[in-house]
Amino acid sequence: MSPLGQILLDIKLAHSVFALPFALLGLLIGTRGELPSPLLALQVLAAMVLARSAAMGWNRLADRRFDARNPRTAARALPAGRVSPRAMALFVLVCAGGFLAVAASINRLCLLLAPLVLGVLWLYSLAKRFTSLAHLLVGLALALSPPAAYVAARGSLEADVVPVLWLGLAVMLWVAGFDVIYACQDVDHDRREELRSLPARLGVRRALLVARGLHAGMVAALLLAARAVQLGPPSWIGIGLVLVLLVVEHALVRDGNLSRVNAAFFTVNGAVSLVFGALVATDLLWR
Repeated sequence: MSPLGQILLDIKLAHSVFALPFALLGLLIGTRGELPSPLLALQVLAAMVLARSAAMGWNRLADRRFDARNPRTAARALPAGRVSPRAMALFVLVCAGGFLAVAASINRLCLLLAPLVLGVLWLYSLAKRFTSLAHLLVGLALALSPPAAYVAARGSLEADVVPVLWLGLAVMLWVAGFDVIYACQDVDHDRREELRSLPARLGVRRALLVARGLHAGMVAALLLAARAVQLGPPSWIGIGLVLVLLVVEHALVRDGNLSRVNAAFFTVNGAVSLVFGALVATDLLWR
């Protein structure tokens, strides 16, 4: 496989699906429930994929020494030697440059905000070295998707941005919660390397309780977003299904059983994003 193919496999490009439906909702609120033009939809999609790729490439580059000493991650492309640090750095720079170019093609405000977005995306990879709140920074990185898509549609911030901000908060709490669950796999490694994840600080059982609290906060934020934008029955059904899926996610890791953490992380959270996004998008387009 080519170095580019190794990089794309390593950064798990398919996981862009987590944030895309929420970005679509921000875009639809920005267009006041009208279908965006194909060009704008393509620009938002390209910006998201390029920004996430730059962030994940930087994450792999910044963490390559930690990954090499972690049995779970030692087979990744950089620590295993299938990709050089120089190739990964070039990939990050190309993706970041592409993101800035796409932002400039959308509107002036997107261009002005784009460097700040990259700063947040790159900061979270370093945050676990100095704070146990790094999981919230991971959440913030994805939470920027709905307001960024709104700005892409409007070119400005207006009064109806409020439900988009509630939606962003929901994404932040959701992502932080499942990032805490995922980090439970690396407790021993994080303590050995003095990395400040919540599971390393609190232990697995208490960290899972925090994850439950974060996901409860997500549902509350979704309810506030739905109320603020006066959404209808499809959206309320979507929120109910999100709640059910989150209960399933936590049942999969109940009592600190991490044998099914991949199902909890990838399968359930992918369903949360797609189900909620589809129902609320339908509501916004047809109400």
